[in-house]
Amino acid sequence: MKICFFDAHQFEEDIFTKVNEGHHFEMTFVKSHLSPQTAILAKDHEVVCVFTNDKVNREVLESLKENGIGLVALRCAGFNQIDVAAANEMGIKVVRVPEYSPYAIAEHVTALILTLNRKIHKAYNRVREGNFSLDGLVGFDLHQKTIGVIGTGKIGLVLTQIMKGFGMNVLAYDKFPNEEAAKSIGFKYTTLDEVLGLSDIISLHVPLNEETFHLIDRKRLFQMKKGVMIINTGRGGLIETSSLIEFLKNGHIGSAGLDVYEEEEEYFFKDLSSRVLTDDILARLLTFPNVLLTSHQGFLTNEALQNIAQTTLESVDDYKNNRPLKNQVTVQ
Repeated sequence: MKICFFDAHQFEEDIFTKVNEGHHFEMTFVKSHLSPQTAILAKDHEVVCVFTNDKVNREVLESLKENGIGLVALRCAGFNQIDVAAANEMGIKVVRVPEYSPYAIAEHVTALILTLNRKIHKAYNRVREGNFSLDGLVGFDLHQKTIGVIGTGKIGLVLTQIMKGFGMNVLAYDKFPNEEAAKSIGFKYTTLDEVLGLSDIISLHVPLNEETFHLIDRKRLFQMKKGVMIINTGRGGLIETSSLIEFLKNGHIGSAGLDVYEEEEEYFFKDLSSRVLTDDILARLLTFPNVLLTSHQGFLTNEALQNIAQTTLESVDDYKNNRPLKNQVTVQ
């Protein structure tokens, strides 16, 4: 069976090649995003494997169908980038990696919090330039501060455990509260309004869909405590970026740690250091000294990559042998 990987990177090719030693699939790695223009590259394959920033809309799916593709394997947990209903209609099966390492994401959240709070990125650059001044590097104790965790799936729960280790008070909001976990770990569920209004740090861990698109908009930013730190390692569309910029400018938002961005597919995972940045909103974000932006790297650990490759190829193997697809996506 032949698999065509789109938006493929060297670190992925290395791990998938190693894991494939136990499967023996024919694999083609394409650096380009999957799009109406590049879908033809999947010809003569049975499966395409896509990543977070590939746009698999109806037009793309029609092209894939014409070229004999029967399975779209998402090597990520989210599936907002694919028109699942159209895929179902065309008889194209869709699978994903529902979990790969909640520790990888939660630990990256922790890194963003600590770096922003203690100004590690600024201190590093200063010392490299021979500047050993401490002015402007004052942070705050996490101990006894309050963090609001919005979304308590596996990543959110791991984060609550880490934050409890710092001695923080943890408030959480989820449409489907896990009261058993709350009791075991020692955090409290409350309303979204209370999480927004009482938290010193807020971290987002919900999927992106119609209900959560711009979950954090101007109205909800206004509800937050002055000086709050916002962390987003989920999906860029969870935050209305133009409003975030407004509240960063007026000082209501103290800092923001972002591993994702609304229009990231045009920029993330690429070396654009020799080009002019044409996205005015992204360029504005990068001017703030209290904004830390990383290029969607929260998942990037050896353990997570191993799990992604293993789960993806196991799904392809199930498809090849007409077994039930454990990680199939049937509704959007």
